[in-house]
Amino acid sequence: MRSPPEERKLQGRTVTSPSAIEAAGLGEDKGRSLVLGIETSCDETAAAVISRHRDGTGRILSNVVRSQWDAHRAYGGVVPEIAARAHVECLDAIIGAAMVEAGVGWPDLNGVAATAGPGLVGGLIVGLTTAKMIALVHGLPLFAINHLEAHALTVGLTDGLRPPYLLLLVSGGHTQLIDVRDVGRYDRLGTTIDDALGEAFDKTAKLLGLGFPGGPAVEAAARHGDGRRFPLPRPMIGRAEPNFSFAGLKTAVRTAATAIAPLSEQDVADIATAFETTAAAAVVDRVRRAMALVENRRQVPPQGHVLVVAGGVAANVRLRAALEDLTKGDGWRLALPPIALCTDNAAMVAWAGAERLARGDGPDSLDAPVRARWPLDPTSPPALGSGRQGAKA
Repeated sequence: MRSPPEERKLQGRTVTSPSAIEAAGLGEDKGRSLVLGIETSCDETAAAVISRHRDGTGRILSNVVRSQWDAHRAYGGVVPEIAARAHVECLDAIIGAAMVEAGVGWPDLNGVAATAGPGLVGGLIVGLTTAKMIALVHGLPLFAINHLEAHALTVGLTDGLRPPYLLLLVSGGHTQLIDVRDVGRYDRLGTTIDDALGEAFDKTAKLLGLGFPGGPAVEAAARHGDGRRFPLPRPMIGRAEPNFSFAGLKTAVRTAATAIAPLSEQDVADIATAFETTAAAAVVDRVRRAMALVENRRQVPPQGHVLVVAGGVAANVRLRAALEDLTKGDGWRLALPPIALCTDNAAMVAWAGAERLARGDGPDSLDAPVRARWPLDPTSPPALGSGRQGAKA
């Protein structure tokens, strides 16, 4: 089994080094194109350089991520204004570090890609505007990238996997099941009708006094708990359509915690374990239904049926194990990006840009807008309605 890329912590940054990534088996540098990626959609400031080979495989030359957790921890969540200012303060240095780490100069690049949505508008403006300036000054094609598409295509970079495949996207803002038919062709099979799973993790952590970011905090507490002590409802189990719901689960956690307050350390651990176990079981049930839909709608592709998992919650060990069990012996296999590439990063953004470049898709203009909402499947009816910023999900 390949080891995930090693990481070095440098002044709040996470740098995935080329030597560590090569040790992870992501290929040799024989790329046809080099793309700089920029990611500023939420509370990570990131830049990366990737190479895309002629055979469709890729290699990460650098992947620099600076987290803002300390700046937001006191508020129990991400404050958009603080996030945007933090991106402004450090993005130039992060891009410079990524270029140095990759050992490339501006003339070596074939394109620049930046997240244009969905996300927090202030942060998106910082990243996309910076990419536009780089494109203008250095005469590079600009690619305004959908953050969800970047997650969806990451396995092309890490595993050389091409569509079609079934995607489970689990993050702080999205929980969706998408039939990835090809690059640029996405069919939503299911989505959350209320909270995303990552949001439910964050709110559960806040309720239990575990701090921010919530996902890792709940996971750490759940290592020492007894999930059988608090039976929680498993939302949407057995429903025909593969939609998700986590608002009721979150309410059940609050009810259980309130009933025995004040909470001891063991109480917190037991509730965290019950929440994590129940959430994983609910996801498995919904994914199983989506797998059946995919099997009914198309023949087995050459690489077999593949379930791809992406997004920050894909780093959760219990969820990864549950999905591994689900795909054993059912004619499916599981593709999980390295944990370092599950959370927001710029390597995935650069790869999405490289895919568009390789396909001959025209670059975006310098007046490309940012989008707070930007569904991968714009023709599908929104599950949660829409507003002036577009479909919610």
